[in-house]
Amino acid sequence: ARVAQTLALAHRLQAAIDRGDYRDRAELARQLGFTRARVTQLLDLLLLAPDIQEHVLHLETVDGVEPLAERALRGIVRHECWAEQRRACAALLLTGSSCS
Repeated sequence: ARVAQTLALAHRLQAAIDRGDYRDRAELARQLGFTRARVTQLLDLLLLAPDIQEHVLHLETVDGVEPLAERALRGIVRHECWAEQRRACAALLLTGSSCS
């Protein structure tokens, strides 16, 4: 699924920063041709509860239908508490998306 690829990219980008390949998010954005806002959106996905991240990384597109939109995940990331994130994911289940 596209959202799984996006989350995996976020993990790779953070690892590159951690290794010192890039000084900070701003340099990463410049080097990759992303806006700083987009880099922030990507790396903010790493604030999701670990179990949610694991689930997202295993999502697959079925018959060309994406199971979950990145925009939905960004809404969940706004909740600082992992328990609140899990409740927000559960609410997505009622709308037909999958978070757990």
